[in-house]
Amino acid sequence: MTLSLYVLRHAKAEDAAAAGGDHERVLRPKGRKAAKLVGQALARLEEAPDLILSSSAARARETAELAREGGGFSAELELRRELYAGERGELIAQLAAAGGQAERILLVGHQPALSLLIAELAGGEPEFPTAALARIDFELERWSELAPGSGRLVWLLTPEVLAGLRSGAD
Repeated sequence: MTLSLYVLRHAKAEDAAAAGGDHERVLRPKGRKAAKLVGQALARLEEAPDLILSSSAARARETAELAREGGGFSAELELRRELYAGERGELIAQLAAAGGQAERILLVGHQPALSLLIAELAGGEPEFPTAALARIDFELERWSELAPGSGRLVWLLTPEVLAGLRSGAD
């Protein structure tokens, strides 16, 4: 069975939160637009997630919600504090525990953990700007079998490529 992990770095956020600390930073208008484009691109590619796991940080949550809205996805959104400051090992543990019957998981989080996660699962360490989206495929029966090197990076889309997908469809 092929399991697909979509790794999404939160979109462009404000430099500082109006109140609270880093965890409370929200998206800029440009970031909100980019997050919706991610969802639209996944819908256009017919790759709707079955489950969305997001960091509980405001900017990641907002990115996940806008991507879900932009793509018209019905996938459940689970917010996890562990994804906010989690290292790649913690991210893998969260995926393994949450995956259940999902064949496609969208993971929304932060740098540098996401680049390190991609490197751990599929090799290399890609440049991963805000609102970038990567797809990693695994030939596994269940998410609990995730292991270093078990995935294959299928594609990585930058915000510029995502915007081109949208304008190419108009």
